[in-house]
Amino acid sequence: MLQLDAAAVREATPWDELMAAVAELLGDGAAHVPQREIHDVGLPDGDTGSLLVMPAWIDRELLGVKAVTYYPSNAGTDVPTINAGYLLFDGQTGQLSAVLDGDELTLRRTAAVSALAADRLARSDARRLLVVGTGNLAPNLALAHAGVRDFEVVEVWGRNPRRAAATAQQLADHDLPAQPATSLDDAVERADVISCGTGSTSPLVRGDLLAPGTHVDLVGSFRADMRETDDASVMAATLFVDTVDGAVGAGDLAQPLDAGVISASDIAADLASLVAGRHQGRTSDDEITLFKSVGFALSDLAAARLVHRRISTGALGAHNLGTPAS
Repeated sequence: MLQLDAAAVREATPWDELMAAVAELLGDGAAHVPQREIHDVGLPDGDTGSLLVMPAWIDRELLGVKAVTYYPSNAGTDVPTINAGYLLFDGQTGQLSAVLDGDELTLRRTAAVSALAADRLARSDARRLLVVGTGNLAPNLALAHAGVRDFEVVEVWGRNPRRAAATAQQLADHDLPAQPATSLDDAVERADVISCGTGSTSPLVRGDLLAPGTHVDLVGSFRADMRETDDASVMAATLFVDTVDGAVGAGDLAQPLDAGVISASDIAADLASLVAGRHQGRTSDDEITLFKSVGFALSDLAAARLVHRRISTGALGAHNLGTPAS
């Protein structure tokens, strides 16, 4: 059994191959994906966190399960708010074959799903990207989006200007034209693509500031009390989701749905329909599109399957395989 660290998972999941892997599983219908479980967890500060359990499998090939913790009390510290582990089992024998760094797997597949959707939904001439958030997901979102659009400017906004500047520098070190944004509202007004990856419980992006043709990518919220956009944003946009069952439980859609601002019929399509071409995606250059993603176990399995394939074919050197687990 292998224990694959973050570096091995990262090396095994190049953006283009990872997006193709997710699209492949979405298209062939081979994966079984039960509804994920979310449980409340008491935190030391008296707040409430979450434990998520996300299984998926392909009969006679692979079985995988991810366990994720969300500890909002870690915000502003050196400890991530989201931590995860991924177990990969052999589909023929049921034996545990690998333990993958779940944090890196989550970061990679989350950003890849956003970019996969943006490839269908963002304008082809989109040149300005705004990343809202400065956590570990932020640079991954920027790098993945940059894989499907040629951005001339990448702006990073966060509540902490120092962290925004550091994230922008990290992206600049990867040859992206990145800079920190001092005003969120001003950055929203000039953006062509906005990618949000925060744990905010109150709206950050205002719909009345969205320019015609903007694509909005919402990743951060997964609980009903979390929200990154206001009602005006969802009312102005054509709505797309990774999965309907998951996305309607997140505050960006759950709250306006509960308030009657939008209805379930306003969701134009899920990611599977976009990938399969059952929905054409963007219909005009002026259309505002919004993609709400909460994460789904099929994308985790697609990422783990890609890692497994690259190891099986020798595409990774021995120095990238992590360490054997006892």
